[in-house]
Amino acid sequence: MLSGQRDPVLVPEVSQHDVQVRQGFTGTELLLFGAVLDPAGRAGQDYDIVVVLKGPSEPIRLREKERFAGVWVNAESNDFRSVPSYFAVASSRPIDDIVDAKTAAIYEFGTGYIQLSPSGSINPEEQQRFSLGLVDLKRRQGLYKEDFGGVQISEGVLYQARISLPSNVTTGTYSAETFAVTRGRVIASAVSEVEVRKVGFERFVELSANQYGLLYGFVAVMLSVLMGWGAGRLFARL
Repeated sequence: MLSGQRDPVLVPEVSQHDVQVRQGFTGTELLLFGAVLDPAGRAGQDYDIVVVLKGPSEPIRLREKERFAGVWVNAESNDFRSVPSYFAVASSRPIDDIVDAKTAAIYEFGTGYIQLSPSGSINPEEQQRFSLGLVDLKRRQGLYKEDFGGVQISEGVLYQARISLPSNVTTGTYSAETFAVTRGRVIASAVSEVEVRKVGFERFVELSANQYGLLYGFVAVMLSVLMGWGAGRLFARL
């Protein structure tokens, strides 16, 4: 006879799998919810839930500013090969109370554990300084968030968390990964996807810029020249 699975199973869902970015888009809020199913039929188990929502990764060059002769100029820089354009984590309790630092680093349970993949040779102190600076910049842009205590669990079975997407999010495929944790060990995980895409005129502009870069640039320059010439003629008559 086949033996039943002992670890629980996560069944995740997201309120929106398709986020459409139109003109005047001010952001939206995603509801991530689901259930923790125990094949053994035990209810009300002592689970913690951690949800990590990540946007598409992108390379970034981060530059430091330095004051020279009363003017701010570019100083040292560092390149990162793979930086999440968006990162948010929500949990049922503070991460330090759920797992140890090693486990948190493996699963990226917080902005301090994001695997940024710096490139080039740089000493550890400078690497840490640039990494902290990058995370701080993303936080101030509203793109990196932490909500330790933002996951509600009902009857040890149902969970839900609300995570907001700001208006300046990058388009692409977002992954919402949910983890069930007990006694400091991740015992189940599941992934859902959310597609953020531009529609309408914004979509047309994005496609034109990507597929017909030279023509798009030429048209943009010509429109700027015509608008400037038209404004000059108008004010000349006033």
